[in-house]
Amino acid sequence: MAPKQTPSQTIGPYFSYGLTPEQYGYDYKQLAGNEMSEDGAERITIRGQVFDGNGDTVRDAVLELWQADSQGRYAHPGDARGSNSDFGGFARVGTGTLAGHFYEFGTVKPGAIGDDQAPHITVVLFMRGLLNHVYTRIYFSDEAAANGSDPVLTQIGDGRRDTLIARREDGADGIVYRFDIHMQGDRETVFFDA
Repeated sequence: MAPKQTPSQTIGPYFSYGLTPEQYGYDYKQLAGNEMSEDGAERITIRGQVFDGNGDTVRDAVLELWQADSQGRYAHPGDARGSNSDFGGFARVGTGTLAGHFYEFGTVKPGAIGDDQAPHITVVLFMRGLLNHVYTRIYFSDEAAANGSDPVLTQIGDGRRDTLIARREDGADGIVYRFDIHMQGDRETVFFDA
């Protein structure tokens, strides 16, 4: 009999319960939540859905965000400019608890980090059926000038660049950026190597 794949050899569906247990009603504390804050910085919400190759929403994906603070500084010892002590820059959320399988992050809009990079957020996505997590970035629709010179974004063809741009939708909830992730198909999101 040939060996079979075990839970330790695949990402899902077990990761959502281990990484975001509170969202699924388990009596375990999450190491990271979906809220980031910085004193004095304007709050934004990143909201969206993850779609599979059939266009169906994924109910058990987990997203991790890593970003700079509003001044473009990372909470990391490798950032020589010094970190903002009240902003951790990391959050995690699953898609399984909000109606419609949305994910939502409360955060601050990151500042430009230098090297001509436009304000952006790095996203790591874990999902059933993936043997390895995937990486992408969120850029902002109201940063057109900075996006036009970003060294990563400008390497992507015009037909695919839009898959990395979050659309600003102001409303009763304040400043909201909509960012959907499409795993396959005509609107497939651009993913990066680590």
